[in-house]
Amino acid sequence: MNLTFSRRRVLGGMGVVGGSLMFPRWLLAGDADEFQAIAQEAWIYAYPMLMHYQTMEKQVLNPAAPEYVGGFNRFRHYSQLYTPANREIVTPNNDTPYSWAWLDLRSEPQVLSVPAVDADRYYVHQLVDQYTHNFGYVGVLSTGREAGDYLIAGPHWQGTVPSGIKAVLRSETEIVMILGRTGLKGPDDMPAVRALQAQYRLQGLHEYTASAAPAAAATIAWPTWDSKTGLGPAFISVLNQILALCPTQPAEQALRERFARIGIVPGQAFEVAALTAEQRQSLIAGIQQAQAQLQAAVGQTRTTLGLFGNRQAMHGNYLNRAVAALMGIYGNSVEEAFYTGARLDNQGQPLQGGRSYRLRFAPGQLPPASEFWSLTLYDLPDRQLVANAIDRYRLSSRDKLQVDADGGLTLLIQTTAPQGEQSNWLPTPQSGVFTVILRLYGPGREVVEQRWKMPLVEVVSA
Repeated sequence: MNLTFSRRRVLGGMGVVGGSLMFPRWLLAGDADEFQAIAQEAWIYAYPMLMHYQTMEKQVLNPAAPEYVGGFNRFRHYSQLYTPANREIVTPNNDTPYSWAWLDLRSEPQVLSVPAVDADRYYVHQLVDQYTHNFGYVGVLSTGREAGDYLIAGPHWQGTVPSGIKAVLRSETEIVMILGRTGLKGPDDMPAVRALQAQYRLQGLHEYTASAAPAAAATIAWPTWDSKTGLGPAFISVLNQILALCPTQPAEQALRERFARIGIVPGQAFEVAALTAEQRQSLIAGIQQAQAQLQAAVGQTRTTLGLFGNRQAMHGNYLNRAVAALMGIYGNSVEEAFYTGARLDNQGQPLQGGRSYRLRFAPGQLPPASEFWSLTLYDLPDRQLVANAIDRYRLSSRDKLQVDADGGLTLLIQTTAPQGEQSNWLPTPQSGVFTVILRLYGPGREVVEQRWKMPLVEVVSA
């Protein structure tokens, strides 16, 4: 999971912009209550797409941003261990160094080529559309460990699939993000990870087939993302631009028609200042209600089950989609990875630096993962790695952990080093609240079916 946004950032975007309203008055909802209700519903719908756009602007549209990947249709690989000094994303992991790419599929599909990997090597390429649906996967759990070429096509492409393509992965939207992850076995394994990353390749279809290049797609006047106002009333103007590249799905036809009643129309300009005072008040009230609704839902969420997946898996649950974007956008679908964790101890109190805890897995109850699992500690509310004397930020099934005499496993979560064996020690901060995230790569059926749960973090001493 990445790029979690704090409550302050969610609630901060309440600015108003000026200009002229560029849509017919009759489209606007007729009464204040209806306008407010539609605004609330639309903001929840839009939130993950806006956060996705914020990421895209940094990585593709702003060459001055540290996150810039170099433009569309190319990879940028991250081949270093994360430390507390790396703060460009939240909840970073040291399990799977990232490879990022953004595809513009308007003129032609792109071909993703991957190498063969050994039986103990994990990798995955997660394909995300502009709705933030995980619409496709290329990786050891989904397509196997052999080399292969995979065609990624937009919603309107009707061409011929060339020979040599193993599968066609069809996106509902014209812009696609690829988030690649390559399993890291340990610090000494980084050269091997870099060698694999260098073999992940993107080509336009015309390059793959050695044919003439297609006509270039029209230049898009992308709106500038303003983190201070983007989640306020101005969200509609950015959403309208995003939706211009998202053909309406049959399941959303009625929803789009409802949204149009407050000016949410693909490609259409929208200016808040042209609304009546009553409409502006209703819009702001609807946004505030949506933000409160989202925060309440986040407070009740304990696992990622039901938060990530393709359109079918999400079952039209837009609130869950928004919760996922706030808690950790770009989480994998549960068939690929499962995320859980704890912010509270077994007494219901926040996990606190300076105290000692343990997390014990009983015999036969280790995290069921076909690939591997890891437990990582982050501070709150920033969700960043925490500096410690031994530079250890997570424990993993790939580490040489000391098993209990009965076959169980006890992880020690505390500030000071334990007496004796320290292989199972996850250092905590001297003070302040924190959280631990448990990741299972290749979760077993008992996880998906909710027959396995992470044990409680137990207080050892205060």
